[in-house]
Amino acid sequence: MLKYRFVLLFLILFLAACAGPASKVDLREVEPIAPIMSEPVAPRTAGSLWTESRGGMFIDLKGRTVGDIITVVIVEKASASKEAKTETDRKSTMQAGITDLFGLEKYIEQIGNSSVSSASLVDATASNDFEGSGKTSRKENLLATLTTQVVEVLPNGNLKIRGNKTVTVNSDTQIVTLSGIVRPTDVSPHNLVDSKNILNARIAYVGEGVISDKQQPG
Repeated sequence: MLKYRFVLLFLILFLAACAGPASKVDLREVEPIAPIMSEPVAPRTAGSLWTESRGGMFIDLKGRTVGDIITVVIVEKASASKEAKTETDRKSTMQAGITDLFGLEKYIEQIGNSSVSSASLVDATASNDFEGSGKTSRKENLLATLTTQVVEVLPNGNLKIRGNKTVTVNSDTQIVTLSGIVRPTDVSPHNLVDSKNILNARIAYVGEGVISDKQQPG
């Protein structure tokens, strides 16, 4: 019975080692954003110079209120490198002798080799050398376009945006999520904003499926 318990424990540990690492993306960020219901707008007067689909004659189409859509152009490039090298060298020398040992030091020189001197009975040399080096480098590129939604207008007028996109091809799913704060002045007339202009940007790009599983160890 004890033998079967050990076999069962081994199988559990083996399966746990083969399991891939869990995704670190907060699932709440992947959930679709609930649509925001806008208040009804009073109908325009007949013969007006602008249509009901526009907020006003002199207002552009840039997102500025809760529920508006802003397209984010994600261009993220990061690279880092580090190199270290260490060299140390240490050498020690020690000499010791006995010059006065109750008159017995004169007999020491008569023992063995005549070159032995009581003034240099101990002669030791020690050396220690160390040399080490290390180098690491990393480079990342992320290019994508993601449509986000204004979820909050801050007291200073800045816009808090959030959005996600899911693409599935041949049972392999790619998920892109983004959240952050943008200034209305950074939004172009075409309702575009660069990811570099987003404050506290949180950008995640993860994959789920056969291809993504094969890229993980285990």
